[in-house]
Amino acid sequence: MKLEKLSKFEKDLQELNIVLSDTQLNQFLIYYEMLVEKNKVMNLTTITEFDEVMKKHFIDSLSLVKVCNLSGSLSVIDVGTGAGFPGLPLKIAFPDLKVTLLDSLNKRVGFLQEVIEKLDLQNAEAIHGRAEDFAKPGQLRETFDLCVSRAVANLSTLSEYCLPYVRVGGKFISYKSDKVNIELKGSRTEIEEAEHAISILGGKLTEQKEFMLPSSDIYRTLVIIEKSRPTPKQYPRKAGTASKKPIVTNM
Repeated sequence: MKLEKLSKFEKDLQELNIVLSDTQLNQFLIYYEMLVEKNKVMNLTTITEFDEVMKKHFIDSLSLVKVCNLSGSLSVIDVGTGAGFPGLPLKIAFPDLKVTLLDSLNKRVGFLQEVIEKLDLQNAEAIHGRAEDFAKPGQLRETFDLCVSRAVANLSTLSEYCLPYVRVGGKFISYKSDKVNIELKGSRTEIEEAEHAISILGGKLTEQKEFMLPSSDIYRTLVIIEKSRPTPKQYPRKAGTASKKPIVTNM
Protein backbone atom coordinates (compact mmCIF):
# COMPACT_ATOMS: atom_id res chain seq x y z
CA MET A 1 0.00 0.00 0.00
CA LYS A 2 1.42 3.38 -1.01
CA LEU A 3 1.56 6.68 0.85
CA GLU A 4 -0.54 8.26 -1.93
CA LYS A 5 -3.59 6.56 -0.44
CA LEU A 6 -3.25 8.77 2.61
CA SER A 7 -4.31 12.09 1.03
CA LYS A 8 -7.65 12.21 2.90
CA PHE A 9 -5.94 11.18 6.12
CA GLU A 10 -3.33 13.92 5.75
CA LYS A 11 -6.04 16.50 5.07
CA ASP A 12 -7.80 15.47 8.28
CA LEU A 13 -4.49 15.65 10.13
CA GLN A 14 -4.05 19.23 8.92
CA GLU A 15 -7.38 20.16 10.49
CA LEU A 16 -6.00 18.82 13.77
CA ASN A 17 -2.72 20.71 13.22
CA ILE A 18 -0.77 17.45 13.19
CA VAL A 19 2.15 17.03 10.80
CA LEU A 20 3.64 13.56 10.35
CA SER A 21 6.80 12.39 8.65
CA ASP A 22 6.75 9.82 5.86
CA THR A 23 8.01 7.30 8.42
CA GLN A 24 5.05 7.96 10.69
CA LEU A 25 2.59 7.82 7.81
CA ASN A 26 4.07 4.49 6.80
CA GLN A 27 3.65 3.25 10.37
CA PHE A 28 -0.06 4.04 10.17
CA LEU A 29 -0.26 2.10 6.89
CA ILE A 30 1.48 -0.92 8.41
CA TYR A 31 -0.78 -0.73 11.47
CA TYR A 32 -3.83 -0.71 9.18
CA GLU A 33 -2.57 -3.68 7.19
CA MET A 34 -1.83 -5.67 10.34
CA LEU A 35 -5.24 -4.78 11.80
CA VAL A 36 -7.15 -5.96 8.74
CA GLU A 37 -5.08 -9.13 8.39
CA LYS A 38 -5.45 -10.11 12.06
CA ASN A 39 -9.15 -9.24 11.93
CA LYS A 40 -9.63 -12.21 9.59
CA VAL A 41 -8.90 -14.62 12.43
CA MET A 42 -10.08 -12.69 15.50
CA ASN A 43 -12.61 -9.97 16.19
CA LEU A 44 -10.74 -6.67 16.49
CA THR A 45 -13.00 -4.24 14.66
CA THR A 46 -16.16 -4.12 12.56
CA ILE A 47 -14.61 -1.23 10.61
CA THR A 48 -12.13 -2.44 7.99
CA GLU A 49 -12.52 -0.20 4.92
CA PHE A 50 -9.39 1.91 4.52
CA ASP A 51 -10.81 5.44 4.67
CA GLU A 52 -13.17 4.50 7.51
CA VAL A 53 -10.35 3.11 9.64
CA MET A 54 -8.34 6.25 8.99
CA LYS A 55 -11.25 8.47 10.03
CA LYS A 56 -13.14 6.51 12.69
CA HIS A 57 -10.17 4.91 14.43
CA PHE A 58 -7.00 6.88 13.69
CA ILE A 59 -8.31 10.45 13.39
CA ASP A 60 -10.79 9.85 16.18
CA SER A 61 -7.96 8.71 18.44
CA LEU A 62 -5.83 11.72 17.52
CA SER A 63 -8.66 14.18 18.16
CA LEU A 64 -7.34 14.24 21.73
CA VAL A 65 -5.14 17.13 20.60
CA LYS A 66 -8.24 19.33 20.78
CA VAL A 67 -8.05 19.25 24.58
CA CYS A 68 -4.58 18.04 25.51
CA ASN A 69 -0.99 19.10 24.85
CA LEU A 70 0.77 15.86 23.89
CA SER A 71 4.26 17.24 23.50
CA GLY A 72 6.92 15.85 25.79
CA SER A 73 7.27 12.50 27.51
CA LEU A 74 3.88 12.20 29.19
CA SER A 75 3.11 8.80 30.66
CA VAL A 76 -0.20 7.55 29.24
CA ILE A 77 -2.31 4.47 29.94
CA ASP A 78 -5.09 3.37 27.59
CA VAL A 79 -7.59 1.31 29.59
CA GLY A 80 -9.63 -1.23 27.61
CA THR A 81 -7.58 -0.47 24.51
CA GLY A 82 -9.02 -3.26 22.33
CA ALA A 83 -7.24 -3.09 18.98
CA GLY A 84 -5.07 -0.24 20.26
CA PHE A 85 -7.34 2.79 20.14
CA PRO A 86 -6.58 5.50 21.05
CA GLY A 87 -3.18 4.55 22.51
CA LEU A 88 -1.32 3.31 19.44
CA PRO A 89 -2.28 6.16 17.08
CA LEU A 90 -1.27 8.61 19.82
CA LYS A 91 2.08 6.85 20.21
CA ILE A 92 2.76 6.84 16.47
CA ALA A 93 1.90 10.53 16.08
CA PHE A 94 3.64 11.62 19.29
CA PRO A 95 6.60 9.25 19.72
CA ASP A 96 7.85 10.89 22.93
CA LEU A 97 4.81 9.63 24.82
CA LYS A 98 5.30 6.69 27.18
CA VAL A 99 2.30 4.51 26.42
CA THR A 100 0.84 1.51 28.24
CA LEU A 101 -1.98 -0.41 26.55
CA LEU A 102 -4.17 -2.41 28.94
CA ASP A 103 -6.67 -5.02 27.82
CA SER A 104 -8.38 -8.00 29.42
CA LEU A 105 -8.16 -10.28 26.36
CA ASN A 106 -4.78 -11.94 25.92
CA LYS A 107 -5.21 -12.47 22.16
CA ARG A 108 -5.67 -8.73 21.65
CA VAL A 109 -2.62 -8.01 23.77
CA GLY A 110 -0.64 -10.42 21.60
CA PHE A 111 -1.69 -8.50 18.50
CA LEU A 112 -0.74 -5.18 20.10
CA GLN A 113 2.69 -6.53 20.99
CA GLU A 114 3.18 -7.61 17.37
CA VAL A 115 2.34 -4.08 16.18
CA ILE A 116 4.67 -2.46 18.75
CA GLU A 117 7.53 -4.72 17.62
CA LYS A 118 6.82 -4.32 13.91
CA LEU A 119 6.72 -0.53 14.16
CA ASP A 120 9.71 -0.48 16.52
CA LEU A 121 7.87 1.72 19.00
CA GLN A 122 10.00 2.60 22.01
CA ASN A 123 8.51 3.21 25.47
CA ALA A 124 5.32 1.37 24.52
CA GLU A 125 3.98 -1.79 26.12
CA ALA A 126 0.83 -3.91 26.02
CA ILE A 127 -0.23 -5.68 29.20
CA HIS A 128 -2.88 -8.29 29.82
CA GLY A 129 -5.25 -7.89 32.72
CA ARG A 130 -8.40 -6.35 34.11
CA ALA A 131 -8.43 -2.67 34.96
CA GLU A 132 -9.18 -3.51 38.60
CA ASP A 133 -6.03 -5.65 38.96
CA PHE A 134 -3.31 -3.22 37.93
CA ALA A 135 -4.84 -0.28 39.83
CA LYS A 136 -3.97 -1.87 43.16
CA PRO A 137 -1.22 -0.41 45.40
CA GLY A 138 2.19 -1.67 44.34
CA GLN A 139 1.04 -2.06 40.73
CA LEU A 140 0.35 0.91 38.44
CA ARG A 141 -1.83 2.90 40.80
CA GLU A 142 -1.55 6.69 40.47
CA THR A 143 1.57 6.52 38.27
CA PHE A 144 0.32 8.10 35.01
CA ASP A 145 0.05 11.68 33.82
CA LEU A 146 -2.87 10.78 31.60
CA CYS A 147 -5.41 7.97 31.28
CA VAL A 148 -7.49 7.66 28.12
CA SER A 149 -10.26 5.28 27.17
CA ARG A 150 -12.60 4.70 24.24
CA ALA A 151 -14.11 1.71 26.02
CA VAL A 152 -17.88 1.29 25.82
CA ALA A 153 -19.10 1.81 29.38
CA ASN A 154 -20.94 4.52 31.26
CA LEU A 155 -18.79 7.31 32.62
CA SER A 156 -19.31 6.39 36.27
CA THR A 157 -17.99 2.87 35.62
CA LEU A 158 -15.12 4.11 33.45
CA SER A 159 -14.09 6.61 36.09
CA GLU A 160 -13.78 3.84 38.67
CA TYR A 161 -11.62 1.85 36.26
CA CYS A 162 -9.47 4.78 35.13
CA LEU A 163 -9.04 7.44 37.82
CA PRO A 164 -7.06 5.14 40.15
CA TYR A 165 -4.28 5.06 37.52
CA VAL A 166 -3.91 8.85 37.37
CA ARG A 167 -1.48 10.74 39.58
CA VAL A 168 -2.80 13.75 41.49
CA GLY A 169 -2.59 16.63 39.03
CA GLY A 170 -3.04 14.33 36.03
CA LYS A 171 -6.09 13.78 33.85
CA PHE A 172 -8.51 11.09 32.74
CA ILE A 173 -10.06 11.78 29.32
CA SER A 174 -12.97 9.70 28.09
CA TYR A 175 -13.89 9.48 24.41
CA LYS A 176 -17.66 9.47 23.93
CA SER A 177 -19.77 9.05 20.80
CA ASP A 178 -23.48 9.78 20.95
CA LYS A 179 -25.72 7.58 18.85
CA VAL A 180 -28.73 9.82 19.46
CA ASN A 181 -29.70 13.02 17.71
CA ILE A 182 -27.13 15.69 18.44
CA GLU A 183 -29.84 18.16 19.42
CA LEU A 184 -30.81 15.89 22.33
CA LYS A 185 -27.32 16.13 23.84
CA GLY A 186 -27.56 12.46 24.71
CA SER A 187 -24.36 12.26 26.75
CA ARG A 188 -25.38 15.03 29.16
CA THR A 189 -27.44 12.83 31.47
CA GLU A 190 -24.66 10.24 31.65
CA ILE A 191 -22.10 12.92 32.43
CA GLU A 192 -24.25 14.59 35.05
CA GLU A 193 -24.95 11.26 36.73
CA ALA A 194 -21.22 10.45 36.80
CA GLU A 195 -20.15 13.64 38.58
CA HIS A 196 -20.91 12.14 42.01
CA ALA A 197 -18.74 9.10 41.29
CA ILE A 198 -15.96 11.27 39.85
CA SER A 199 -15.89 13.34 43.03
CA ILE A 200 -15.74 10.27 45.28
CA LEU A 201 -12.87 8.87 43.18
CA GLY A 202 -10.77 12.01 43.61
CA GLY A 203 -11.58 13.72 40.34
CA LYS A 204 -13.23 16.86 39.07
CA LEU A 205 -14.97 17.21 35.73
CA THR A 206 -13.46 20.28 34.13
CA GLU A 207 -14.53 20.29 30.48
CA GLN A 208 -16.70 18.65 27.83
CA LYS A 209 -15.42 19.23 24.30
CA GLU A 210 -18.04 18.53 21.63
CA PHE A 211 -17.07 18.47 17.95
CA MET A 212 -17.33 16.73 14.60
CA LEU A 213 -14.48 14.67 13.21
CA PRO A 214 -12.86 16.51 10.27
CA SER A 215 -14.85 16.52 7.02
CA SER A 216 -17.61 14.37 8.46
CA ASP A 217 -20.91 14.33 10.35
CA ILE A 218 -19.42 12.06 13.03
CA TYR A 219 -20.14 13.57 16.44
CA ARG A 220 -17.77 13.19 19.36
CA THR A 221 -17.40 14.35 22.96
CA LEU A 222 -14.21 14.35 24.99
CA VAL A 223 -14.83 14.43 28.74
CA ILE A 224 -11.90 15.85 30.70
CA ILE A 225 -11.53 14.92 34.37
CA GLU A 226 -8.68 16.24 36.51
CA LYS A 227 -7.32 14.23 39.44
CA SER A 228 -7.45 16.57 42.44
CA ARG A 229 -6.77 14.13 45.29
CA PRO A 230 -5.84 10.46 45.77
CA THR A 231 -8.49 7.85 45.02
CA PRO A 232 -9.79 6.20 48.23
CA LYS A 233 -8.11 2.85 48.77
CA GLN A 234 -11.36 0.85 48.43
CA TYR A 235 -11.56 1.77 44.72
CA PRO A 236 -11.60 0.18 42.27
CA ARG A 237 -13.79 -2.48 43.80
CA LYS A 238 -13.43 -6.17 42.98
CA ALA A 239 -13.69 -7.35 39.38
CA GLY A 240 -17.05 -6.71 37.74
CA THR A 241 -18.53 -4.61 40.54
CA ALA A 242 -18.05 -1.22 38.85
CA SER A 243 -20.07 -2.28 35.81
CA LYS A 244 -22.78 -4.11 37.75
CA LYS A 245 -23.13 -1.52 40.52
CA PRO A 246 -21.84 1.88 39.35
CA ILE A 247 -21.29 4.50 42.02
CA VAL A 248 -24.45 6.59 42.07
CA THR A 249 -25.70 9.54 44.04
CA ASN A 250 -28.09 8.89 46.89
CA MET A 251 -30.51 11.46 45.47
